[in-house]
Parts: sequence; C-alpha cells; structure tokens
Amino acid sequence: MKIAISVPDSIHEEAERYAARRGISRSELYRRALQAYLRREDRIVEQLDAVYGAEDSSLDPILEELQRRTFARDDRSLPV
Repeated sequence: MKIAISVPDSIHEEAERYAARRGISRSELYRRALQAYLRREDRIVEQLDAVYGAEDSSLDPILEELQRRTFARDDRSLPV
C-alpha cells in the first residue's frame, strides 16, 4: 500500500541520511520505524494490562457513597 505523510524538513533530512548510511530505501526505513513503534506500543499496553489487571479497581465504599451524594445533589440543581 502506498501512503503519503508530512514530516518536518529536519526529520526528513535526518531520515534520508540514516537510510543512506544503512543502505536502505526511505520506504524501508519508514516501514521499519512504524513497525517498531507499533510493537513498542503493544508491549506497553501488555505491561500495563499485566500490572493493572491484577489490581483492585473498585472505589473505597466511603468514596463511592460521597460520589453518589455529590451526583445526586448536582442532579437536583439542574433545570428540568
């Protein structure tokens, strides 16, 4: 698939130099960069899921009651 992107001139020039040093095309460089970014993002999400998946995310009962009361009070102050 062919796509078009816009990047600042400084990034374009740096990418051109990098690709030339590595002997790869600009397309290959951007393909590799995007693939690395997506993999890194997936790993971050997996790590967050592992950490927070085991955590109890429920509210403290006292905070839950205070929140309920606040919302009830706010609802009464709204025009009908």
